[in-house]
Amino acid sequence: MLRGTNLLSSDALVEVSLGGTAIKPEHVEAGTGFYEQKFAAAEIKPAMGQVTVKKVDDGVSWGSLHWQYLEDMAKVTPHEGTPLKLKKSLWVKQTTKKGQELVPVTGPIAVGDELVVRVELRTDRDMEFVHLKDQRGSGTEPVNVISQYKYQDGLAYYESTRDTASHFFIDYLPKGVYVFEYSTRVQLKGAYQSGIAEIQCMYAPEFNSHSASIAIEVK
Repeated sequence: MLRGTNLLSSDALVEVSLGGTAIKPEHVEAGTGFYEQKFAAAEIKPAMGQVTVKKVDDGVSWGSLHWQYLEDMAKVTPHEGTPLKLKKSLWVKQTTKKGQELVPVTGPIAVGDELVVRVELRTDRDMEFVHLKDQRGSGTEPVNVISQYKYQDGLAYYESTRDTASHFFIDYLPKGVYVFEYSTRVQLKGAYQSGIAEIQCMYAPEFNSHSASIAIEVK
């Protein structure tokens, strides 16, 4: 603090190039050096996936790179590249002589069925401040709409039911296997996707994962 150079005095921009083409920003935010560059769909080429970053002066720089694209939900496969792993499955709650039973969805279901969504989470290490988001199928509505804190199997979390997804906020996630379940009611006939379950550590976003989506047919 009292000696050496001022690491924050430089306002020189880090040089960025995509596929060998340098990015020349037109507008740079004063103080932060933030700028953005947008490309039309026709301008995007596979070679732009090769990104080069070069710092031209002394000091400290930091940043992140996100490659985002759109894909058909039915083609999304589970992500296995991080310590977090998610598996999503669908079950129908049926009333039998023995009481209520959960039967896995293997074919068409009917309007009015109680569809139970089960998300299995595996983690090989302890984590803090984790957000789990599970998308709901467009033809279903949640049975429980009250957001509340819950405690089960040694895990405390806050469950929040929103319009398109159910959210689970976990302050502390110990190493292990956990199962989250919630019920929805089938409202509409048709064929659609259940959506994927996504998870991310809020203070270490590189630890993230998602499940596959499941096709739902309602007759």
